[in-house]
Amino acid sequence: MGQDQATAPEEVVEGLIDALLAEECRGKYGYTYGIELKDTQVGPGLLALDRDTQAAAVGRLLERLAEADRSLEEIRAGAGNPRNPHSDARWGPALIRRQLAEVALRALLRRKLPLSDGTLKAILGWLTTSYAVNSYWIPLAGIASAFEDRAAAGPLGDELADAVETAIAKLSADTRDAGCRKAADRLARLTGREPGARLILGEAWSDVAIADLAAMEPERRQRWSSLLISCQEAGGGKPTARWLKGVPALVEAVGFDDFKGRLLTWLPLVDRPRTQSRPRGQAWEPSHDDLIEPHHVNMLKGLAWCAAMSADRDLARSLAGLALSSYRKVPGKGPRLVSLGNAAVAALGMMPGLDAVGQLALLKVKIKFGTAQKEVEKALDAAARREGLPRDEVEEMAVPAYGMEEVGRRREELGEYVAEILAEGRDASLRWSKAADGKPLKSVPAAVKKEHADDLKELQGAVKDIGKMLTAQRERIDGLFLVRKPWPFEAWRGRYRDHPLVGVIARRLIWRFESDDRTVDGAWLDGRMVDAHDWPLDGLEASTVGLWHPIGRTIEEVTAWRDWLDRHQIRQPFKQAHREVYVLTDAERNTRVYSNRFAAHVLRQHQYHALCANRGWKNRLRLMVDDSYPATSKDLPEWGLRAEFWVEGIGEEYGRDSTESGAYLHLSTDQVRFYEIAAPQRQAHAGGGGYSTGWNGRDDAEPVPLERVPPLVLSEVLRDVDLFVGVASVGNDPTWADGGPGGRHVDYWQRYSFGDLTANGQTRKAVLERLIPRLKIGPRCSFSDRFLVVKGDLRTYKIHLGSGNILMEPNDQYLCIVPKRSAAEPDGGVFLPFEGDATLSIILSKAMMLADDRKIADPTIVSQIKR
Repeated sequence: MGQDQATAPEEVVEGLIDALLAEECRGKYGYTYGIELKDTQVGPGLLALDRDTQAAAVGRLLERLAEADRSLEEIRAGAGNPRNPHSDARWGPALIRRQLAEVALRALLRRKLPLSDGTLKAILGWLTTSYAVNSYWIPLAGIASAFEDRAAAGPLGDELADAVETAIAKLSADTRDAGCRKAADRLARLTGREPGARLILGEAWSDVAIADLAAMEPERRQRWSSLLISCQEAGGGKPTARWLKGVPALVEAVGFDDFKGRLLTWLPLVDRPRTQSRPRGQAWEPSHDDLIEPHHVNMLKGLAWCAAMSADRDLARSLAGLALSSYRKVPGKGPRLVSLGNAAVAALGMMPGLDAVGQLALLKVKIKFGTAQKEVEKALDAAARREGLPRDEVEEMAVPAYGMEEVGRRREELGEYVAEILAEGRDASLRWSKAADGKPLKSVPAAVKKEHADDLKELQGAVKDIGKMLTAQRERIDGLFLVRKPWPFEAWRGRYRDHPLVGVIARRLIWRFESDDRTVDGAWLDGRMVDAHDWPLDGLEASTVGLWHPIGRTIEEVTAWRDWLDRHQIRQPFKQAHREVYVLTDAERNTRVYSNRFAAHVLRQHQYHALCANRGWKNRLRLMVDDSYPATSKDLPEWGLRAEFWVEGIGEEYGRDSTESGAYLHLSTDQVRFYEIAAPQRQAHAGGGGYSTGWNGRDDAEPVPLERVPPLVLSEVLRDVDLFVGVASVGNDPTWADGGPGGRHVDYWQRYSFGDLTANGQTRKAVLERLIPRLKIGPRCSFSDRFLVVKGDLRTYKIHLGSGNILMEPNDQYLCIVPKRSAAEPDGGVFLPFEGDATLSIILSKAMMLADDRKIADPTIVSQIKR
């Protein structure tokens, strides 16, 4: 057969192709996906032909492909829905014939064949007129190889060169297909020109970059082009050691200052939407306005890795901003640019110095989804190794001071004026005064803007960074209760109490000092550590320091510290002296291995999901599908335990009980359990229906009895769950008085809105019982079990201390007051002993308004009161 086919006439080739296209082969996933020519019945015969005959077969296959494309286009045009022609019975067979021809052409073009210029031109003609030009539909790599072989044999000639230019333009039009871009680059080199950096208009950052390049002198533009091309090529994967070695020379060629300046301008613009809107291909696709061209992503990844070569605070900040922008979630997609975010995080891990580590510590707190958290951990590991620091200490050792030389304060003289950064509470501010007499100024002096523009920009950037870092450090320290981490006194003093930034938080907390001969609790006051009775604490230098927690403390001890905060008007950054304590109940002793304390609540799923991420719990959005999910869980490695909170979706009607993407709108809560951390996780159906076995099929993992769970762990876990319920419950929503859609949850809403107080509500009550008598509204207020009772001129109101919802006497009529989306602090300079309880602020604001109900102007509220 081989000898006959070596000199096979054209009709034999025709017969082989006819037989190939008549085959009914299927790939692993349908149609011909995964099929190679050698896997077909006729394929080995085509592969055995001599090179000249195979070259002729290429020409005939091109004709068959063009015929198939015309046939498919006719079917598509005649279909009722051109986007979905698969309902036409002719579509499947026609598509398979087309794909089999493409399989054959792809295999033959891998070979070095003596293709004529006519055949090569026909290839490009087919490519440029094909319905879909992409690397899946067309063997682009083989086509590029065929033209490279032709160019090696001699000049292309004008006619063929023109066809190549047309093909390059066609391939370059699809910027999202890496195969098209690579083929276009390979063909471009055959025309005697190197491919340039692929930058196109339509994105905020690329518009500016293109304008910047256009404004450069040719020599500088060429240097930047070389850098950008290198970045674009490297950005397709991970940076190689060889590529990284060449980066310094590329950056040096453009100048580090120019490189830094451009990046500080370009990278923040990545977060902005497209400047040229691009329509969605399908209604379910995410908006393209939030996305970035793939080749732009590659270029930005390369630029991020270039920025990592030198320690620089501004570039570290910009890389962290790029990571946050890339990980930002967009509807219909989730995180918008995961690969770019990962590259920015990796760059921070590569960058020398502690500024980058500080930004990684910030990202660890601000970025919540699992993949990104893993990347941040990897980068912190790399940074700790590079800097020679212990991994468990690198995050607290690398917190920047932002130029502050004392706790919470930085002072700079700029000519005749003084700038002062003050970090207080939850944020930082920039204040101005005259250097001569200290007279405060309301705004930035004009002379500073004119003569000290760079200094002003740095100060304003520092204020923003300090605010972000205060938030990150507050969340990090709040999470230390479960870590059981002690510090030697000197290390604690440098990293916490006296650190210019962390000290703003640490000096408002209570600490425990343990040494061989004594254990004392203390807090910072007037330049020294004191106890709850203001007695100075001396001789602490030999102590080990840890965070104070109310678990296990007497009522007298806790009350003394609450009195101390009240007496000195010290507002803690989070609940500590007023922290809720959850102890084992008799009901939980009876159930033994699970707690039903927070069962049977109705939660908003997406709000619950965000809260879980914020508190370090793993959770998956439940979809209205036939699938199983593990419980929401939190690993507690220091204790060898895993906490689980079971939830399930509510409802059966798609669109009413779910989002358009199929995620349940609401969840029902169930048990809290604890397992050994290595135990396999059981799963349950998304909409309920009991447990299934763990991931490995085992069902022998027994929950840990609650009496064996350390009291601190139990309390902190249940406190998180109380937070989830207290914030995400529909019972908090004043507009749900009718029970929500169909009134299905009216009983639950009534029960939650005005039912027994949780530990959170009881803490709120204790705070208000201290606070209310001192306020102007004090004489009009009293407490009755679960309510703050406010006597107005028109009605008497009962504000529930858990939900913040309101009943009006004498008939317990419901009063709906919808708070603003971001609850402001109550007016009148009211002192609250801790930050972070929005419901407490809402209750106070409502009480102050209702006590003077004659002055309420909102017609929706007035009409309810007078009804």
